[in-house]
Amino acid sequence: MAQTRRERAVVCLSGGMDSCVCATLAARETDAYALHCSYGQRTEERELQAARDVAEALGFRDFLHLRLDLFRRIGGSALTDPTIDVPEAPAGEAIGAEIPVTYVPFRNAHFLSAAVSWAEVLGAKSVFIGAVEQDSSGYPDCRPAYYEAFQQLIRMGTREGDIAVRTPLIHMHKREIVALGLELAAPLDLTWSCYSSSEAACGVCDSCVLRLRAFGQAGVRDPIRYASRAEQNV
Repeated sequence: MAQTRRERAVVCLSGGMDSCVCATLAARETDAYALHCSYGQRTEERELQAARDVAEALGFRDFLHLRLDLFRRIGGSALTDPTIDVPEAPAGEAIGAEIPVTYVPFRNAHFLSAAVSWAEVLGAKSVFIGAVEQDSSGYPDCRPAYYEAFQQLIRMGTREGDIAVRTPLIHMHKREIVALGLELAAPLDLTWSCYSSSEAACGVCDSCVLRLRAFGQAGVRDPIRYASRAEQNV
């Protein structure tokens, strides 16, 4: 009996924890194609390695690596501007009350635009992105309304208008994402979340602290390596 052909999907794959769990969901449901963007961020090469490793582990059909130079050139974010320090997360406090200096201006719109363009060429009907609103750094391009607006843009600006932006994690808490990743056997050990270090994760930036808290609340140990001071802000 002939095997049923699965629908194709493009997955925005950063190499981080949320992205990995989102990618695992996509790989279970679709023939998945990974899109990774290097945009001049401090841990650019480490994130690229993580994204490639995750895509290979999940059996993705293809991996498209794009370099976007505009964010490095315009600056304005601690991730891309060497004159702005990556701040440490406030010890034991909530994160995300204000938009932090690690916000990269309108970044996800560029990622989504590239993903939708590739999806049109592939005949893919879905674009997955691991955006999370809960327990996050407060980035405006991780809000549900943002993706609803982008969906309307796709309807109006593509040939068929039928490519769906899928954000399966957007309403989940980080501890729930860790639990889901473990349930799905997502390759979380291959991921990278640190904003500032490419060797051992710093453990004190917002991204590291959110990740460490999530693993702690899920009752499991984070499998990646951290610097010795990693526990102080959790």
